[in-house]
Amino acid sequence: MIIKAFQIADSLDLKRLKDSYTGELLSFSSLDLFYKSDNKYLYITSYGVAVFCEYDDLKISESINFLKNYATNILAEKISDEYIVLKSDSGNVFGHNEAALSIISDSSIKIAMLNISQSVSLDYYQMHGNQMINETNYYTQILEKKGRLLISKKKLLKFIGKTLNVKNSIFDQLYIFDQPEVTWNDEYLSEVDKGLKQLFDIKNRFRNLDYTLKIINENLDLFKDLLQHAKSNLLEIIIIVLIMVEVGNMFLEKIF
Repeated sequence: MIIKAFQIADSLDLKRLKDSYTGELLSFSSLDLFYKSDNKYLYITSYGVAVFCEYDDLKISESINFLKNYATNILAEKISDEYIVLKSDSGNVFGHNEAALSIISDSSIKIAMLNISQSVSLDYYQMHGNQMINETNYYTQILEKKGRLLISKKKLLKFIGKTLNVKNSIFDQLYIFDQPEVTWNDEYLSEVDKGLKQLFDIKNRFRNLDYTLKIINENLDLFKDLLQHAKSNLLEIIIIVLIMVEVGNMFLEKIF
């Protein structure tokens, strides 16, 4: 079974989508919808990823165009990944491009689609993280060369807001460290979930992304302190100038 995942937007409105989509809904939550139709599966997440199992390219394209009606901040270029799930007669085997599972069921397919959706979304957020790191590096290099920070307060605040939004999106929508509810009382599904998480290196990639965002936050805190210091210096200069003007006026009044 071929699974293809696409990050198509920042987020998808699952409530509106659930009310209008007519496929057979196997399970749903505030974070995902899981559909089945003629041995084909569709897994949709609130964090903007659509995952297709056994869909041909034409049907995928049509479905993505439909999902865009429920999307926020549609991506100009989709981020995607592909994975294959096969039937195994000798236990579970997790490979780089495919997994062989001893039991293929609706639930095991859902676990596979969940993990590949998280992997694709981590790629998307890591791309954001790398862009922000590059931007902070640009300003720190200017600071090193010129000894001052060439960024306006408004631009800095917008940059801080962007960083916080990315970080909040990760913690609010990617429940990476939580074991899926369907695996709680099923040892087999738990094994599949753990195997796929290790394969896609989900937890380590999440930690690396979190570390990247912390570095960005530390740089932004430094930038804020420098801007505040520069503002304080400017106020001191203004006060000194005003005092000098007042003294000068008093001096002139005594003379004339």
